[in-house]
Amino acid sequence: MKKAVIIGAGPAGLTAAYELLTHTDIIPVVIEADNQVGGLSKTIDYKGNKIDIGGHRFFSKSDRVLDWWLQFLPLEENADNQLQIGYHNRSKIFKNTKTNAEGSDKVMLLRPRKSRIYYNRKFFDYPLRLSGQTVRNLGAWKMFLIGISYLKAKIFPEANEVNLAQFYRNRFGNELYKTFFRDYTEKVWGVSCEKIPSSWGKQRVKDLNISKVLTHAFKTLFTRNETIQQKETSTSLIEQFLYPKYGPGQLWETVAEEIIKRGGTIHLNSSVEKIYADNDSGLIKSITAANQNSGEKFSIDADYFFSSMPVKQLLQNLEGIEIPKQTREIAGSLEYRDFLIVGILASKLEVTENDAGEELIRDNWIYIQDSHIKAGRIQVFNNWSPFMVKNAGDTWLGVEYFCNESDAFWKMDDESIIQIAISEMQSIGILHSQQVKDAMVARVKKAYPSYYGSYNRFSEVQAFTDKIENLFLIGRNGMHRYNNSDHSMLTAMTAVDNIITGRKDKTNIWEVNTEEDYHEEIEE
Repeated sequence: MKKAVIIGAGPAGLTAAYELLTHTDIIPVVIEADNQVGGLSKTIDYKGNKIDIGGHRFFSKSDRVLDWWLQFLPLEENADNQLQIGYHNRSKIFKNTKTNAEGSDKVMLLRPRKSRIYYNRKFFDYPLRLSGQTVRNLGAWKMFLIGISYLKAKIFPEANEVNLAQFYRNRFGNELYKTFFRDYTEKVWGVSCEKIPSSWGKQRVKDLNISKVLTHAFKTLFTRNETIQQKETSTSLIEQFLYPKYGPGQLWETVAEEIIKRGGTIHLNSSVEKIYADNDSGLIKSITAANQNSGEKFSIDADYFFSSMPVKQLLQNLEGIEIPKQTREIAGSLEYRDFLIVGILASKLEVTENDAGEELIRDNWIYIQDSHIKAGRIQVFNNWSPFMVKNAGDTWLGVEYFCNESDAFWKMDDESIIQIAISEMQSIGILHSQQVKDAMVARVKKAYPSYYGSYNRFSEVQAFTDKIENLFLIGRNGMHRYNNSDHSMLTAMTAVDNIITGRKDKTNIWEVNTEEDYHEEIEE
């Protein structure tokens, strides 16, 4: 019986394991350094309140991915869903979609999408809409400057578009770029937009522009795209998405259970220390891993190897095969952005949205567009799923910070970070410190593979790893590409397809998330 070692139990790794079990006779052994499955899509439980790391909308224009999700967590069919999607279109939306009765725990909920920018103590729809509220919030003079700047960009676009600042200015104009894009983007990456290549924008923003936003806004006055796939809608403009009842980790825990039931193995708290290759055959033969709790080491021989671990670490651990010096240097110089989230449990929020003072915050995300505030984004977990919060009367926030492990902020003790987060939320009017009931901090290393540093030479690393016939790089960190969950899954599915068909060329794996239809603009 053939065996496959899969490094990483995130969406890519678990998808690869399940696909091998259902379509081949290859037995997967998954090695995961964390104490739970899911990778960046795990759900952290804090005293019954659940945190979604980074926020994961379950939306894909790939029918294969959508069907894959729903086989594990069927869509809950209830009155709220019917109202959300429009009961008159119910047969179209639920066609070929398995559903579970209301009240079941293992279900997907259909959730409304709402994201906004919080700028100068005012809310702006994201993506931006040319609405009366937007005009009132910005003021006539600011709107005039934005309009002139946009027209200038359309008539005299910047030539030789090489960096992200140019990419944004050419699509939105300099005034809109400075107002709503620059500060947040620079918080995320820790460098100026001039130092980020335009290729990042071409992958993440792709086809979004003002004319598309305005066209969509006009169409929604008369009709809504209420199908789950929303294939005719630009990804940044989708109006609803699927979401597991208890957060994204619920899906991956369910998948992991099925993998074990079908004969696969998952080693948690285990880190891969060495990857051994045979220089003569050019194939990987085995790995050595260690249990982080007991310190016990173990080795696994296998026929195939899938890696979603950071490429930098992969090449550091690879032995037995000659690696060109420049390839090692490029991989060793790849950069990452780390992520820190502060969970804040509050009795209520300070900010309100109507004259009666009622809380009407329905956002999944709120972007903080203010260079004086270190926090980049706020998640309102209640609005992802009400079941993410233990007590219905509480508001459960996730205040997100983008940083590096080497930063002083990352190295602070949890209590100091919590106090900074509360102080910042109070300073922008989101809540008052007296409303805070509890808080916690979660750190995530290498959350975002960066598109600067030695990334411009990554193709040399890709060429080297592709030559190792039984090695498949998959997922976000495995490919050093800012993939979303569905893209990561598709890389795993494609890799397994290649094994089944005997295809040696791995180009099709790298082509995932390059097609225009798939892009998830800006938000994740």
